[in-house]
This record gives sequence, structure tokens and C-alpha cells, in this order.
Amino acid sequence: MSATNSVNGTVPNEVVTSPFLKAIVQQIRGQDTYGVYRNWSDELILKPYVISKQKKREISVEGDVDPVTVGRIMAFYRAVAARIEQETGLLSQVVVDLSHEGFGWALVFSGRLLLTVKTLRDAHRFGFESLEKVAEEGEKLVQKGVELAQKFPEVGRL
Repeated sequence: MSATNSVNGTVPNEVVTSPFLKAIVQQIRGQDTYGVYRNWSDELILKPYVISKQKKREISVEGDVDPVTVGRIMAFYRAVAARIEQETGLLSQVVVDLSHEGFGWALVFSGRLLLTVKTLRDAHRFGFESLEKVAEEGEKLVQKGVELAQKFPEVGRL
């Protein structure tokens, strides 16, 4: 694999310009203890986040959530926490609690302040229609978290 290994040989603009997509890639590469993703392009690393509606319907919700999907969910919310941390300077942490049926919560908190609370349903089918939607949803969560952190900074420092 080469340094430009990607789906079509180029890196799309949304990966280059979106701070949130860069944060997801950073989280995935940070958890890559064996260097599997070292030579992968950002686009190729983010490809599993894009799932069409047709493909989502084909994914079974029977049985446990795939560990790879759980890792993808964790990386997404860790990227939210990292972006909030960049914007506010408050140390942010993530807790994802998923049942074996794919239901649960994703919490991003700082100190005693819950910055983002997201209910997860059908975690088996976690994904978005496009990279733009990934970035849009992530930035929306980041902005809500930043607003709360700025509104209650003393709680975030506890």
C-alpha cells in the first residue's frame, strides 16, 4: 500500500478541510497499535462510516454488535470529545454503553458537566450517507458541547 492508497487515488476536499473528519482519523490512527493504518489514506480510513440506506437495510440487527462497529462508534465520539477539548481547553472523556442488542448511550463529559448525550439505537447500522454527513453530525455535537462548556465552565473544571 502506498501513502496515497485510497478509493480513487485522491483525497477528497472534505477530508482535507473538515476538522472533525481529521479528528476521527487521528483517533483511529492513535488506537492503531500495530500500524495497520499507517499507509492508508484518510479517505480509506473513513470509508466504513459511509453506509447507504440500502446497505443499512441489509445489515442484520440480530445478535451482538460487531466489535469493529463498536470501535467505529467509539472513534466517532472520541473525535467529538477531542474537538470540544481543542475548542474549550477542558479535558473531555467519552463513555459508550451499548447493550448486546445495539441500544445504549454515548456520553461526552468534562468534569461533572455532560457536554453531549446521544441515545444509540440500531448500533449495528451505525453510519452516515456521506462524509459530509459525518462531518455535519460531528460538528453539530461539538458545537452543542462547546456551548455548554462555555455556559458552565466552572462545572467542567470540577
